[in-house]
Amino acid sequence: MIRNIIFDWSGTLVDDLPAVLQASNFVLGRAGRPVMSLATFRAEFSLPFKKFYDRHTPHVPMPRLEAWFHASFKHAQSSVVELPHAREFLEYCRAEKIRTFLLSTVHADYFKAQCLVTGFDAYLDRPYTDVWDKRKKIHDLLAENKLQPAETLFIGDMEHDIETARHGGVHSCAVLTGYNTLEQLRAARPELIVEHLGELRRVLAEPERIPPGWGGPPSGSGGVSRSRASRSAKLKMPLATVGGLIFNARGEVLMIRTHKWSDKWGIPGGKIKWGESSAAALRREIREETNLKVTDIEFVLVQDCIHSKEFYHDAHFVLLNYTCRCVGRPRVILNDEGQEYRWLKLPEARKLKLNQPTIVLLNAVSKSIIANRKS
Repeated sequence: MIRNIIFDWSGTLVDDLPAVLQASNFVLGRAGRPVMSLATFRAEFSLPFKKFYDRHTPHVPMPRLEAWFHASFKHAQSSVVELPHAREFLEYCRAEKIRTFLLSTVHADYFKAQCLVTGFDAYLDRPYTDVWDKRKKIHDLLAENKLQPAETLFIGDMEHDIETARHGGVHSCAVLTGYNTLEQLRAARPELIVEHLGELRRVLAEPERIPPGWGGPPSGSGGVSRSRASRSAKLKMPLATVGGLIFNARGEVLMIRTHKWSDKWGIPGGKIKWGESSAAALRREIREETNLKVTDIEFVLVQDCIHSKEFYHDAHFVLLNYTCRCVGRPRVILNDEGQEYRWLKLPEARKLKLNQPTIVLLNAVSKSIIANRKS
């Protein structure tokens, strides 16, 4: 049973990636190195910091690099905000009497400043900040707070966090809300990968989803045994989902990039609720994920999506794919599932780095359009 949780800070509880990217590019510029795009930075950045600096600025002394970074970050950190679901998860831990700790590289001054905005320090039993190599500190954290490794979970967004959990002999969970990509996190082999802390909260409340070795849900939630969870897992069924290729008045389609599909591009959609028609589910999911209302819904095809390596966890989906049109002048507002969006003509959309189900859908829609023109 999980009785203690150790959190990473950046990318796990707060979103400081834009500020860190800005400060890091300032450092690279001062060092005479080319600045990085967000995608490049996420692929290159690693902990401990020295590994990143040794690769890209080996000719500059570390004290000078740190001085440049802090000079820029002090002005950029006003953009740091709490991540969606973080507050609710911290409140859940408090309600379940789960002890909470922080093990982070964040500078103590920045942690203090960001807590003035978020108030997250009130939810933490003890924060450990300014930790350059978490692997060298986790045993001290466990010993000083008398934590049993088998009852302790480390949650982070980077390979280094997963390595730290393994080094400390504690359980590990990776979140997709921060610095490392799904591919990088998979390579680190955490026990569980979740989209965000909201999903982890649901996992802890659903016995069939709890990884082996974690025990049942936290105290006060029923204490369901692992044997029952194993039996429940055998009863899992495929999930019916809907997805919509949305056209605007200019004949462009809406494409969305998301962490859930290995940072690839796709279409909005999601699971059908009990008692909900597929058309109603499509309208609801599109509204939730894009803020758009749609009409002229037309069925295109159904796809099997079984154990896709592109999706962030093992799943079996039955994908019902549709086309539709947005109502009025489109004003897209992505929820926390989407990273970015583009309106593109179909030929341009097909050139994106797409997930496989979207490739199949766009090919089918393109063929249908060509066939209709010929007829």
